Amino acid sequence: MSNSGLSIMEEYGDIVIDFSDYNSSESGSAEFDGYVERCDTTLSANFQRIFLPTVYGIIFALGIVGNGLVVVVMGYQKKSRTMTDKYRLHLSVADLLFVLTLPFWAVDAVSSWYFGGFLCVAVHVIYTVNLYSSVFILAFISLDRYLAVVRATNSRAPRKLLAERVIYVGVWLPAVLLTVPDLVFAKTKDMGSHMLCEHIYPRGTSSIWKAIFRFQRIFVGFVIPGLIILTCYCIIINRLSQGSKGQLKRKALKTTVILILCFFSCWLPYCIGISVDTLMMLNVIPENCALEQSMDKWILITEALAYFHCCLNPILYAFLGVKFKKSARNTFTTSHGSSLKMLPKKRAGLSSVSTESESSSFHSS
Repeated sequence: MSNSGLSIMEEYGDIVIDFSDYNSSESGSAEFDGYVERCDTTLSANFQRIFLPTVYGIIFALGIVGNGLVVVVMGYQKKSRTMTDKYRLHLSVADLLFVLTLPFWAVDAVSSWYFGGFLCVAVHVIYTVNLYSSVFILAFISLDRYLAVVRATNSRAPRKLLAERVIYVGVWLPAVLLTVPDLVFAKTKDMGSHMLCEHIYPRGTSSIWKAIFRFQRIFVGFVIPGLIILTCYCIIINRLSQGSKGQLKRKALKTTVILILCFFSCWLPYCIGISVDTLMMLNVIPENCALEQSMDKWILITEALAYFHCCLNPILYAFLGVKFKKSARNTFTTSHGSSLKMLPKKRAGLSSVSTESESSSFHSS
């Protein structure tokens, strides 16, 4: 295998394993080198050179457009922003910053890391903060909807507290603290023909560190928020299914089921993949060349599926809502109206009345 092997983003953004480094003179025991020789990983390396940049490019384009539109619309609707809108804004900011890191990983997957040590750490940190915060915000949205539906009579005060105060302590602060491994271990590594940007752990304990942070990623980034989402939405489904059946109730039930299915369909396959791969790394599951090659591809594909969730979020949590569609029309109408201020003053009064009436229709939650 040539020295052009690259690193598949591992863990918080670098699930990429350096294939070329395994054959170097300083890469561990003869037994391990022998295992690599028996298990040809060339196919996985070639596959990721084509697959990762393509998928990252698609996610980047869709994520920028969708989340960017949500941020613009919510930015124009400051006065009429509901509590649900505040969550949408937080979610879109997190997803938007997350997709901004993907071009760096796409270039790294194709050839090498060209961006230096500082950007290596910075991109890892941005990636981790927004990957975690995006999932945490989805859990907060499920809590908010639980309060709105199940505790509707006295939910306004706790919902406001969650949306305006607790979200910073419960979402952004933990997400920032979870970047400590990036600050400590994310480094560039000169491989001669190319540069790597990845987590470089102490020799002799590398597998232990990787396992710890991978299981942290699974439990903190999937299991805990997933249980919150599943529990809240199951209670909501149970509540909505009681009593009379109406069109709005059926639509709410359908939307809730879609949200649950989308979250677990996107993230569960990837978490299963890195769990099995970690157990193989720890020798809990016996080494098997065919299984290792299959897991390499499985992680690549399911990782991309998980990242597509940041493109689905604007659709699931914003675009499908009637209020958001009205807000979007109002935003662009208002924006167009403000540009008419350059016209004769006889039209200014009409523009002002129109803008005010449009804004006043969005104060409900």
